[in-house]
Amino acid sequence: MGRQLIGLLLILMTSGPAMAESLASRIRVEAERIEPKVIAWRRDVHQHPELANREHRTSAQIADHLESLGLEVKRGVARTGVVAILKGAKSGPVVALRADMDALPVAEETGLPFASTARAEYEGRDVPVMHACGHDAHVAILLGAASVLASIRSELPGTVKFIFQPAEEGAPRGEDGGASLMIREGVLLALNVEAIFGLHVGQQGPAGTASWRAQEAMASAQRFDVVITGRQTHGARPWDGVDPIVIGAQIVTALQTIVSRDVDITTAPAVVTVGMFESGVRNNIIPDTARLSGTIRSFDPATLRVIHQRMRGIVAGIAESMGGSATLEIEPGVPVTWNDPDLVQRMLPTLKAVYGEDRVMPAPLNTGAEDFAHYQKAIPGFFFFIGARPQHVSPQEAVPNHSPLFDIDEAALLPGVILMSQLAFDYLSGSPTKP
Repeated sequence: MGRQLIGLLLILMTSGPAMAESLASRIRVEAERIEPKVIAWRRDVHQHPELANREHRTSAQIADHLESLGLEVKRGVARTGVVAILKGAKSGPVVALRADMDALPVAEETGLPFASTARAEYEGRDVPVMHACGHDAHVAILLGAASVLASIRSELPGTVKFIFQPAEEGAPRGEDGGASLMIREGVLLALNVEAIFGLHVGQQGPAGTASWRAQEAMASAQRFDVVITGRQTHGARPWDGVDPIVIGAQIVTALQTIVSRDVDITTAPAVVTVGMFESGVRNNIIPDTARLSGTIRSFDPATLRVIHQRMRGIVAGIAESMGGSATLEIEPGVPVTWNDPDLVQRMLPTLKAVYGEDRVMPAPLNTGAEDFAHYQKAIPGFFFFIGARPQHVSPQEAVPNHSPLFDIDEAALLPGVILMSQLAFDYLSGSPTKP
């Protein structure tokens, strides 16, 4: 009778809620054990940033580590991407976890001991390179999650696909890349991935916090380029030519009236930003051409159509009225990051279990953009945010992503690893961990 009772207790302890609680503890313990490695990975990637479609060193190191875990690894996906498959010992569905790898053409000013001094070529120019958007942290977190999940593969009820993606910030002009290219190369179709999860670090909250939003979470984003043609002349005789710089200046100013005067901002936010104005080679020569480049952000297709229509009228009309001409190109860009409401509702308990009920908050609309949205057009996806504001930075002094001063509190890495690991396990097992 005693042996039967012991046997029954063992069964209860290794099934249902007791088993889930035990595995949650194992995930946390394993994540804590490898935390120093995760920090080291983040610092190494941070010190050696690489631009979109050029992430050769980063992807090689990622692939090497994943192979050391015994995962099935494919290199060179969508140019420099890495995809790894972890098959659990038990049958079940397939879920994907994604991290982006690329850095930005930004000169780092953080003063960190592992700050980047890297330089590279970007669209024909020599530029400094920095992980100013936290992708170094994303890589480290997902490597950590792969390590944790590999350690419990004997209990894993299904398959996890790890996607390390290049060119999230957009491929260089004339190239293809990013999530859309990975999808075309079959990253979701192979093994029939059911759902995908992704995260982003930022200084919107301190380490140990997370935020989420169902449905529209981040804006769509489109790049636009304007090429203005004038007529070159001596700077001392502007009346003998057509000045494309003055035309460009008028266009920049007029573009700012679209959102302020043509968009109903009571229905949805929108942004039109000129981020680059390039023209001329010498102080006393009015050049032939000028070039503007920028970004359009929106949450609403109707608003986007208004913006496009007004941009075309402004660019062509101003250039013609001043004796020049101009062309406008708008790339298809990235759709709205749309979190599947059912998936959010199903997995939100896991976020709260990892971070705590009072440390997980609804997120406001974000006019940033994410090409993770391409995955969400194909399958249900959940993209969320984790706080990483350094302790010495107040909420009022929070540094935005893409700033040369952007940094994270590395205490945010450990809960990120635990969360990604737990999300994968909970999705596969069909029973989210209770807060």
